[in-house]
Amino acid sequence: MKNTVRIDKWLWAVRLYKTRSLASEACRKGKVSIDGVQVKPSREIKSGDIIHLRKSPVTYHFKVLDITEKRMGAKLVPDYLKDITPSENLEILEMQKYMSWSERDRGAGRPTKKQRRDMDKLLDEDLK
Repeated sequence: MKNTVRIDKWLWAVRLYKTRSLASEACRKGKVSIDGVQVKPSREIKSGDIIHLRKSPVTYHFKVLDITEKRMGAKLVPDYLKDITPSENLEILEMQKYMSWSERDRGAGRPTKKQRRDMDKLLDEDLK
């Protein structure tokens, strides 16, 4: 078995991108880096590398545990990568989830019951 594989193939194989062309495009646009250096899609990676993947608004960090070129089922992915994203980055996603109601388009109608409950819950927490 090979000790290295192209980064675009690996990102696709471990299901971080839906297609290999999307993984290649992300590399070309500078959204993928290793050790702070932006990488090209042809960059070879090996076990132990730390990959930084920027998907707005969060930068994810993954450690390569094993190498593969073949796409796999979602249950097998933890054998090949470890998510080491700092909790501060993940809190940004939580905040965005709660703030999504404030970005309603004008004329989009009234909020649903669930949206109203979420707004009330958020406002109650702010008052305490």
